[in-house]
Amino acid sequence: MPRRYPLAEADDDFLDTAPLRFRHVVALDAPATRVWRALSADDALVSWSRLITGARWTSPRPFGPGSTRAVTLGGVLTLTERFFRWDTGNRMTFTVDEANRPGLRRFAEDLVLEPCSGGTRLVWTFAVEPARWLTPVAVPTLPLVRRATAGLHRGLALRVRELPAEDAG
Repeated sequence: MPRRYPLAEADDDFLDTAPLRFRHVVALDAPATRVWRALSADDALVSWSRLITGARWTSPRPFGPGSTRAVTLGGVLTLTERFFRWDTGNRMTFTVDEANRPGLRRFAEDLVLEPCSGGTRLVWTFAVEPARWLTPVAVPTLPLVRRATAGLHRGLALRVRELPAEDAG
């Protein structure tokens, strides 16, 4: 059985106080309902991010607080996510409960959808606390991590455009 490394639970306070925070604000040319469909789809992440090489929901639909998902980055790092906020169509927030590799103490993401002129404003926050021993290695890579997380919205925007129109009735 693969080794598991538990992480400390993250909450709303952590999203504001994490030692490493990446906040990206982008406008998407689609209504929030379409963006939400892409974010909560069975193929969410893997259909629009080359960084994510695996993702599967481990909870049944309908999703809500307590739903879980396993996400693999680069075929190497697998994270078990647990959503502590699920405001359908508006906001989803998760904490990472465990990883298959050491190095993270806490990790969370918060995605907020807001209507804006011509579509939806997405505010995507990544909050990370590396293990102490990893901090000296993590700090020099921050520009690369910021660039990688900032690029996620481009793939999402393409995926949103590919989605079929919502049912009219």
